[in-house]
Amino acid sequence: MPLSAILIIVLIVAVVVTIFRTAVVVPQRSAYIVERLGKYNATLEAGFHILIPFLDRVAYKRTLKETPLDVPPQQCITKDNITVEVDGIIYLQVMDPVKASYGIDNYLIATTQLAQTTMRSEIGKLELDTIFNVRETMNAAICNAVDAAANPWGVKVMRYEIKSITPPRAIHDAMEKQMRAEREKRAMIAESEGERQAKINRAEGDKQEAIARSEGEMQRRINEAQGRAREIQLVAEATAAGLSAIAQSISANAGGIEAVNLRLAEQYLTEFGKLAKEGNTMILPSNLADIASVIKVATSAVQKA
Repeated sequence: MPLSAILIIVLIVAVVVTIFRTAVVVPQRSAYIVERLGKYNATLEAGFHILIPFLDRVAYKRTLKETPLDVPPQQCITKDNITVEVDGIIYLQVMDPVKASYGIDNYLIATTQLAQTTMRSEIGKLELDTIFNVRETMNAAICNAVDAAANPWGVKVMRYEIKSITPPRAIHDAMEKQMRAEREKRAMIAESEGERQAKINRAEGDKQEAIARSEGEMQRRINEAQGRAREIQLVAEATAAGLSAIAQSISANAGGIEAVNLRLAEQYLTEFGKLAKEGNTMILPSNLADIASVIKVATSAVQKA
């Protein structure tokens, strides 16, 4: 093969290699840091870019997406000297790729270590019984502390979440016993409150029943009394009307008085005869003339009516 052909092939290969080395395609939500002769030159955003051969190079590739990062489990000591194992997860996002590249060597390790130390500090402020009730407060405190420290690195801490808090086995068993006792206590209190309320309800029902029964009895007696009073009134009015009619009839008809005297005498004798039949002993008036006096009194009463 002629030397000229070899030179052409070498030249073509060099051109192709140079193009591949200088042509850069940046993906979406990514940023490439370009250095020229070892110094920062530019930040390449998403798209196609051409670099100067042998002068420019891509030094760092940063993703601008939100990145979850596990915080490894660690031993923390509470305020009441109880050792617990705590782990979590932190969500961060690169806001300034230049600061993330030159502000710190490895922002992922730095934020993880900072989250661990801050978590130990927050756990040390609390007692064991309160740790489980203030997770949201601890998450916010850790997130704010790490975010403030990571701001010079061009990194934004979006949120922090504690995944689990594991106390020692002995403490765990004691907490279970305490919670079981507390649940039993609440159950007994609820049961006693239910019984108390039931007794109150029954007593109130008995009271209302007694009141209703007494009111019903009172109303019944009032009705009976009113009925008897009305009955007596009607009987009296009927009797008075009958006597009045009899008196008028006697006064209006000739011989009425004699008829009344005769009727009274007959009734007197009839009743006197019944008395004699019912008893073995018969009582006779001392003066048989009393019959005439009785008839006279009755006759005078009829005349007055």
